[in-house]
Amino acid sequence: MTDALPGLEEPQAPARDPRRAGDEIERRLREAGAVRIAGVDEVGRGAWAGPVVVCAAIAGPGAPPSLPGRGGGTVHLTDSKLLTRAQREAFAEILPAWLEAHALGAAEPAEIDRVGMTEALRRAAVRALQALPHRPDAVILDGKHDVPGAPWRVHCQVGADRRSVSVAAASVLAKVHRDRLMARLEEEFPGYGFADSAGYPSPAHRRALQEHGPTPHHRLSWSYLDDLPRWRHLRKRHDPLTETGQLSLL
Repeated sequence: MTDALPGLEEPQAPARDPRRAGDEIERRLREAGAVRIAGVDEVGRGAWAGPVVVCAAIAGPGAPPSLPGRGGGTVHLTDSKLLTRAQREAFAEILPAWLEAHALGAAEPAEIDRVGMTEALRRAAVRALQALPHRPDAVILDGKHDVPGAPWRVHCQVGADRRSVSVAAASVLAKVHRDRLMARLEEEFPGYGFADSAGYPSPAHRRALQEHGPTPHHRLSWSYLDDLPRWRHLRKRHDPLTETGQLSLL
């Protein structure tokens, strides 16, 4: 783990309520001298098709927006996986007005095949951070690894999408953006279930692959092709020494 700022101590206690992202990580970073703090999160890492998408979001002043819930309750901003599709869509409409800034970066399947997921994810994260109108003083990243690397001052935190409002906002915006993109691909390639599964494995996705093979939006370096005899010859092997995808000889 790498801290964004010297002397920053790791928060020890988990968030009290995972259904509501807190701001303790942002507060500790501000106490250590950071002013503009970006939360970063990704979506699409394990999909068979579509890009990997990263969002960088800088929280605005005050508390984040919330949504009306059932029975007079409140739906708070949190990890996108804890929200329904409708709730994510609703948050995606109101978050930009609260955030100081946000930006998206992506790596397409061909790039993932060429350089591998680790490098593709790093490139997508850097693209998102570079697209922000102002360089952040610190970056909160959900996970254990400093994905963007130098010169970004990164604080890695497992579960940050449930403990950091800026990471939670990035989580929601990245998820909604990618889901909408995959839904548009469903119109061009019906039957693969892109609108429902967003390119991840599903029964419909498997059946379409067996019958029709991969689309131009599939990752050809993924091992699912090994289980498709008709299309196994399309499998690419990533060569980390040359950063190229090599055609399989299977």
